[in-house]
Amino acid sequence: MVMGFREKISSGNIAVAGRWLFYFVMIGIIAGGGAVVFHYLCSLGMHYFLDLMAGYRPTSPAGEHLLLPPTQTSFNKWILLILPALGGLVSGWIVYTFAPEAEGHGTDAAIDAYHHKGGLIRGRIPIIKTIASALTLTTGGSGGREGPIAQIGAGFGSFLATKFNLSERERRIMMAAGIGAGVGSIFRAPLAGALFAAEVLYRDPDFESEVIIPAGISSVVAYCTFCLVFGWGSLFESPDFIFRNPLELGPYIVLSGVLVLTAIFYIKVFYGVRDLFQKFSIPNHFKPAIGGLITGIIGFFLPYTLAFGYGIAQEAIFNQVAIPTLIALAIGKIFTTSFSIGSGGSGGVFGPSIVIGGAMGGVVGKIFNLLIPSIVTSPGSFVIVGMAGFFAAASNTPISTIIFISEMTNSYHLLLPSLLVCSICYLVCQRWTIYEQQLKSRVDSPAHAGEFMMDILQTIKVKDLRHLIKEVRCVNEEMPFNEFKKFFSSTKQHYFPVINSKGDFSGIFSSTDIREIIFTPHIEQLVVMKDIMVSDLIFTTPSEDLNTVLLKLTQKNIDALPVMAEDNSGKLIGLIYRRDIISYYNDHVKKIKDHE
Repeated sequence: MVMGFREKISSGNIAVAGRWLFYFVMIGIIAGGGAVVFHYLCSLGMHYFLDLMAGYRPTSPAGEHLLLPPTQTSFNKWILLILPALGGLVSGWIVYTFAPEAEGHGTDAAIDAYHHKGGLIRGRIPIIKTIASALTLTTGGSGGREGPIAQIGAGFGSFLATKFNLSERERRIMMAAGIGAGVGSIFRAPLAGALFAAEVLYRDPDFESEVIIPAGISSVVAYCTFCLVFGWGSLFESPDFIFRNPLELGPYIVLSGVLVLTAIFYIKVFYGVRDLFQKFSIPNHFKPAIGGLITGIIGFFLPYTLAFGYGIAQEAIFNQVAIPTLIALAIGKIFTTSFSIGSGGSGGVFGPSIVIGGAMGGVVGKIFNLLIPSIVTSPGSFVIVGMAGFFAAASNTPISTIIFISEMTNSYHLLLPSLLVCSICYLVCQRWTIYEQQLKSRVDSPAHAGEFMMDILQTIKVKDLRHLIKEVRCVNEEMPFNEFKKFFSSTKQHYFPVINSKGDFSGIFSSTDIREIIFTPHIEQLVVMKDIMVSDLIFTTPSEDLNTVLLKLTQKNIDALPVMAEDNSGKLIGLIYRRDIISYYNDHVKKIKDHE
């Protein structure tokens, strides 16, 4: 679609380009509006559930403010113990009654829809996901906002494409633009949202390039829509950290190792819990309640591991959290997220990841600040880099994650250590991912089925298959059919090139073409081979690519094609068969994959 979009602009079709622009702007407005609604629901839920019922008031990041004043309810750990279970019960009933595919973290479902469902998302899923996620997260469940808001944007992009009868390819791109718009707005990171939508689809460092421009337009519009309601600025506030000492890269490398181990542990625990709950022989409706109860038990002892946790991450940036608390936050958050979402609850995994990564970064930063204070002067910088590195390790999205954290914290002076840490984390942790539906690369995506086969075939010439070109026996134009019958009985050829008196190739016929004559009495004495052959020749040359050859074979529904010499169109080299081309292609692709 983007390629067609560029072509239409270059040809002066501004009206068509304007229509696509309208689509992307509409996706941005709806995604931004969805982010506003979801943020309101979360704020109201936090007020009426955690604050009013349990007296728990987690701190907020600097970029967010309470919509309602806090209540006078005293903190009650026992209410906090059962509240996530109640939220899980209601959320589970809603999800498994109306849209079972809305369970878990929504980004994975959107990735799956992109690759395997032609970008198609049922219209009710974003609505169910929004309500269920708000209930899960505001009753103490641990999760992020990006899952539901990604599905809101993706769902509208899919709906819009379906409404206007667009192709599957166009619907996938509009759906991905919705992902970028939703994530970019809710985290106030429009550039990162666009890059994330293009990068999160694959495990390899591969971008869905045709998604970036549509997602960029939608993300900017969604971000502006959200900020017009809740104000401008970044989600987190941070001091003006500046990287000045190359010796500090040593501790950052150590941080990379810590983040990799923590990310692997996070992924293993998350999917271990998911698999465990899938084995339980109880109705799915009740599983999130059980997960919520276990989350509540953890929260009873470690309340700061519940809900979003952005407030304590904000405090860690300003070096206001002790090492034991940071360790407990990271480990506890891993388990509360796993039981809240892995049990079938609804919410994202990006939000918890930045809290876990920030906590582990704070631990490493504070330890090195104690050991070598002249080199590591600001532990808070390790919190920010830890946020980036941990999610890069867990999600295989190093580039968008660096931009994400920079935009979310308004801290761009740490790009160099962030690049180092994210690169190391990505390289070491490539085998694992929190997004199971990610494919290795575009080659493996059904969304691109056939594209890469065509690309590869265009790079291979007929001359590369010279050893597979079959030399065949030719027949003369004036050969009587009676004489050909004797020739035919002594060969296994299926296609028969015909030459004229000069020895030049003039036509071809197949064993199918002679069937009527064989079974028609007396006519074979009157027929010569010139009467049977097809003179409207389709042939190839050694310089032609295999994609063109296969197109010719397909158009005529034949199995072999004559190969003619470049310098003399009358000279036949031999026949090239469809099955040999396909076999060569399969061997070629296998060699490429083995080399990789």
